[in-house]
Amino acid sequence: MLPRVAAQRRILLAGSIAGVLLAAPAFAQQPPAAAPAAPAAAQPLPPGSPLIGRPEGNAAAAKLAPVAPPPIPAAADKLPTAKLKLPPGFHIEVYASGIGNARSIRVGDKGTVFVGTRFGNKVTAIVKKDGKTELKTIASGLYRPNGLAYHNGTLYIAELSQISKIDNVENVLDNPPKPTVIYNDLPKDEAHGWKFIGIGPDNKLYIPVGQPGNNVMPPPTHAQIRRINLDGSGMEVVARGVRNTVGFDWNPVNKQLYFSDNGRDWASEDLPQDELNRITKVGEHFGSPYCYQGNFVDPEFGWGHSCSEFTPPIMLTGPHSAGLGLRFYTGKMFPKKYRNAIFLARHGSWNRTKKFGGDVIAIFLNKDGTVKSSEPFVTGFLENNNYIGRPVDVEIMKDGSMLLSDDYNGAVYRISYGKPKVAGR
Repeated sequence: MLPRVAAQRRILLAGSIAGVLLAAPAFAQQPPAAAPAAPAAAQPLPPGSPLIGRPEGNAAAAKLAPVAPPPIPAAADKLPTAKLKLPPGFHIEVYASGIGNARSIRVGDKGTVFVGTRFGNKVTAIVKKDGKTELKTIASGLYRPNGLAYHNGTLYIAELSQISKIDNVENVLDNPPKPTVIYNDLPKDEAHGWKFIGIGPDNKLYIPVGQPGNNVMPPPTHAQIRRINLDGSGMEVVARGVRNTVGFDWNPVNKQLYFSDNGRDWASEDLPQDELNRITKVGEHFGSPYCYQGNFVDPEFGWGHSCSEFTPPIMLTGPHSAGLGLRFYTGKMFPKKYRNAIFLARHGSWNRTKKFGGDVIAIFLNKDGTVKSSEPFVTGFLENNNYIGRPVDVEIMKDGSMLLSDDYNGAVYRISYGKPKVAGR
């Protein structure tokens, strides 16, 4: 029941009781007590609020809400690297700190690491030189510049409702020009509006448009993945039924697009699970909002539909685990077993009493591209049911090491294998 309707019914009930008491016989020993004041009507939630659909009158559900990051980035010596666990032989160190709400990461040809943000308004460049780390702002005054892509010297930046670019970006780090907008035909919905972008083997830019709310019937412009030419022309929808993907990459073997997708909230603590999907042909529909996790018919919108109508996920990634950035490992530093494996950063749940996720997992594939197995890779961000960090995106460096962003602490870590050494390009 919606909060406003519930409040209105309580007011009507209170008025009815008061009327009965006032109509009592004159010989009553006590005058009727005044009816208690009705509680004020709850303020309606803004459109797209993640709390829409939260069960009323449930004390456990009432405690659940999105996890806010600290107001300022953590100092380098306060980062949780000592508490993080990796397989034997792997090491994790701080690559850069002090980057507010560090989200998507991309690496330039010269080793510059670019970092986007969901809550801030700028894009940051991490430059390593002579053993020192320098942070440079290369674009500011932006609105939710979460998504980044890099191709042939050009950095592409995805804001809430537009895509822009900076050409020859590594040559203009000290005096960058204002980004040039190449595509602005995007919705302005805040709910699931922040973007993750990537450039495929076809040299096209891929852009997701999330479902504009927790569980809603999306218009034809939403719940999809689009692709455009690098000049912003030729828009085409390549997948539908995608609720909210904030991470994807292409299999280096079969060139198919694999993407994480976050399922709906408030159905239950354990259902539906989040998904790993792959696109095998243009136009596939992955279920949302009719079906989640391949076998969970949505109780609101699934009537008249069967999950067999839609492309099922190739892997379930856990209840409300919030799988975000993912990359195929194409480097040579890690042991051979990780070659072409997927590394998926799970941001961690908020819509669950016992938190789940807050880690990075390695996913191994069969020759046909299906999932063979998965295992933990980086754990320890979740401690005593509280987050001490939240992984967002992964990226592979030229030397085969891996970068991992943490928006909770405003940091980027470097993961290497073998003898520890100073972070390099």
